Amino acid sequence: MATQSEQALEENLLSQLVSLNYKRVAIPDEKALLANLKTQLESHNKTALADTPFTDAEFAVVLNHLNKGNVFERAGILRDKLQLTRTDGSSVYIEFINQEFWCQNQYQVTNQVTNEGSYKNRYDVTILINGLPLVQIELKRRGLELKEAFNQTNRYQRHSYSAGFGLFQFVQLFVISNGVNTKYYANNRKQSFKQTFYWSDVDNKPIKQLEAFTQAFLEPCHLSKMITRYIVLPQTKILMVLRPYQYYAAEAIMERVKAGNKNGYIWHTTGSGKTLTSFKASQLLTALPQVHKVVFVVDRKDLDYQTQREFDNFAQGSVDTTNNTSKLVSQFTDDSKIIVTTIQKLNTAISKTRHLSKMDALKDKRIVFIFDECHRSQFGETHNRIKAYFSNSQLFGFTGTPIFKDNAVKNELGKRTTKELFGECLHKYVITDAIRDENVLRFSVEYIGRYKHKDDSRTDLDIDVEAIDTKELMESEDRLNKIVDYLITNHSRKTHSKDFSAMLCVSSVDMLMRYYDTFKRKKQEGKHDLRIATIFSYTANEDDKDANGYIPDDDVEIPDGAVINQHSRDKLDEYIADYNALYGTKYSTRDSESFYNYYKDIAKRMKEREKEGFLDKDRVDILLVVNMFLTGFDAKKLNTLYVDKNLKYHGLLQAFSRTNRIFNEQKSQGNIVCFRNLKAATDEAITLFSNKEAIEEIIMQPYEDYVTKFDAAYQKLIDIAPTLESIDELPSEEEELEFVKAFRDLIRLKNILSCFSDFSFEGLSMDEQDFEDYKSKYLDLHQKVKSSTHKEKESILNDVDFELELIQRDEINVAYILRLLATLVNAKPADREKRKQEIQRVLASEVQLRSKRELIEKFIAENIPHIKNADDIPQTFDEYIEVEKGKALDKLSEEEKLSKEGLQKLISNYLFTERIPLNDEVVGILTEKPKLLARKSIVERVKDKILDFIETFFDNVPVVE
Repeated sequence: MATQSEQALEENLLSQLVSLNYKRVAIPDEKALLANLKTQLESHNKTALADTPFTDAEFAVVLNHLNKGNVFERAGILRDKLQLTRTDGSSVYIEFINQEFWCQNQYQVTNQVTNEGSYKNRYDVTILINGLPLVQIELKRRGLELKEAFNQTNRYQRHSYSAGFGLFQFVQLFVISNGVNTKYYANNRKQSFKQTFYWSDVDNKPIKQLEAFTQAFLEPCHLSKMITRYIVLPQTKILMVLRPYQYYAAEAIMERVKAGNKNGYIWHTTGSGKTLTSFKASQLLTALPQVHKVVFVVDRKDLDYQTQREFDNFAQGSVDTTNNTSKLVSQFTDDSKIIVTTIQKLNTAISKTRHLSKMDALKDKRIVFIFDECHRSQFGETHNRIKAYFSNSQLFGFTGTPIFKDNAVKNELGKRTTKELFGECLHKYVITDAIRDENVLRFSVEYIGRYKHKDDSRTDLDIDVEAIDTKELMESEDRLNKIVDYLITNHSRKTHSKDFSAMLCVSSVDMLMRYYDTFKRKKQEGKHDLRIATIFSYTANEDDKDANGYIPDDDVEIPDGAVINQHSRDKLDEYIADYNALYGTKYSTRDSESFYNYYKDIAKRMKEREKEGFLDKDRVDILLVVNMFLTGFDAKKLNTLYVDKNLKYHGLLQAFSRTNRIFNEQKSQGNIVCFRNLKAATDEAITLFSNKEAIEEIIMQPYEDYVTKFDAAYQKLIDIAPTLESIDELPSEEEELEFVKAFRDLIRLKNILSCFSDFSFEGLSMDEQDFEDYKSKYLDLHQKVKSSTHKEKESILNDVDFELELIQRDEINVAYILRLLATLVNAKPADREKRKQEIQRVLASEVQLRSKRELIEKFIAENIPHIKNADDIPQTFDEYIEVEKGKALDKLSEEEKLSKEGLQKLISNYLFTERIPLNDEVVGILTEKPKLLARKSIVERVKDKILDFIETFFDNVPVVE
């Protein structure tokens, strides 16, 4: 049977959409799109317009209003109304989408719309709501990678969505499909393919096939409900769309509130976005007339800078981060529909006599409380107080690790389970669901430091640490030094050359101080350059708090009247002083606010590593903790947890889950390195929160299994290209594509293997030199695609993500090459040719050196033979770069007939603003104005050459001081 063509897939989809009551329209270009928009807006606003069409002048005002801002800003325009003054002087409000009654919109579908910006693009299938293109569907024929469609939408965004009136910048959702697999995602260019989602049913069964997805997700009412209610516009100014389990949870809470006063809880695994779900539910509940207020309750330590910004974005002024409970009481009594507060202040508001005179008036009001991370012990205590105080309240909890009888901790209230506190579980999404959907990562768990029993009468044997887990052994100086040495040796491997951060959790404050001091001493001895930070509370009880394996609630505030351990406080101030010296801050423990600000700064520093523009000098490599940050803390660029404390049940899974947030292709798993034997506790926790069979799905396979997979992938590669020379002889792009995919599989597996402590090429069937040589050919093919992008007919390889981040090594740069050149100058004559070949291999196989390869090779040939002192290399190279830069600038000016001064100005502007020159700016520096038909190709070629020039002479070129 022949593979279904993309055209057949498209026609079937169009037919199905028509059967779902979309009206099919022919819209070949922007002119037709604008004419259709006018008609549709007139129809949608016919009551306001009194059935009188827009005049040309009125519609021009509408288009001018729509043609503003970026994707995020246009999402706001879509959801707002335009006050239009008509030509007769009357004023009307024009609505672009009906958010309250979301089914009452006009639905159309079209295909093959052509739009021309930097390039001419033709889009597959477009869904129009009230005439605006709000959903774009890109299809690939069966058998092709879904990622190719994702890459295509990204190119459209760069090349043509902003063309003309930029109506395609109103796209809210993308749908990509190859018929067999179908995913959706919000219009956000910053996200990676990892942030694309399958739709599913309420039981979390994925709906992947295009026809089934269309029936469930693209049904007009459901689609407009997703757009109007479940797309989020957060403070970060990027569109976000809820995943299916988040949608079902919010809907379940809404239905329960509409139906009565029963409580309930949501079990969504740690890392799946519970806070977003719970706050979105809070926001939707405020629109229900029967609800007086919604109170979103978090722990003080979770209300960090990021949460504050996000919550305040949804309901401005709802977040009060002060310790003043009076502000909370005033929010209860004013017009605020939604309140975000801490568990601590809520307790004070309903228990202190001075507040009760105002609060008593609310006792019978319908108030909905939503508790984030409701597995925390104090929520159970507050739960009873709220029920006793607010007679008409309704409580909902969110947790990734519910409390069952097996993991309940006994307190003064007895052993209380989540079900006893909140009632029925309204929606469940466990860790196995999240891993299957690729919404969180699996864990790679390694157990390091098993102890051998020495006895003259028998051979050394490995025995469980638990059998000899005495305080003397576990806290011995020798063991601590070995663990620190292991971390120093392996941290770079675990974190992809420190591109990610790690946490080390230890058993007590006393052990933490010893670890920190050991790291500090070894750094002073020059044994490492890791950036170490720490935070802990300094109250009286500093014994092994986690002896039972749970993570206690460790508040960042020291209560009034608490007994303070002065020794640990002094040590913490010493460590904060180190932090201040490293990062240029001014924190201390002199008061609670300064200590809390220190806490927030660490949180911010860990979280913001994922942001564009984050400076490497601001990173934290390893954060030492006892309990803080082990629950409720999300940082996508945290990928490793070192464990030297006993953990079990929800405490273990919560701690492990700090590492498994989805980020990019490089972050393939969460790394857990245990210096205690937690194997049984890990299996027990996974069984409790999923099922016994799930252990293999959640914990990655042993190192040896990935070696076997790597060797099999290598065999597939050499079946395609048995030698390096054979790659150059591949007969067509189809065969080149097969090679690219085969080598990409290999680098993905190598990325996983390299995080294991046992990793070495010696155990693989492919040696390291072969890997580097094949990588060089792989990069050659990437360069071929890059150099062909200005052509009308693009390479089919352009639809492939080469995932260069998996083979980019930050330490291999021009400065590194200059250091190698120093060894070449100092080498004996007999060794020089060998050193030279090594340098050339590095130049050929490193991503970030490809643009400079020819430049550096010329420097080696023309300059190195004349350099006698290796110390002169940086200065000589700097002078050489300046000369070659001038030559290249002259050559570019002459070849493309450009004004040299104008060219220099464009380059200078780009280096300052990082904005690609506009077409008109390029035309403006042409000394000979081309004919209109030739202008587009010339401008694109010049822009490509300018960017190549900048990449060669400016990007990552060291400056000699």
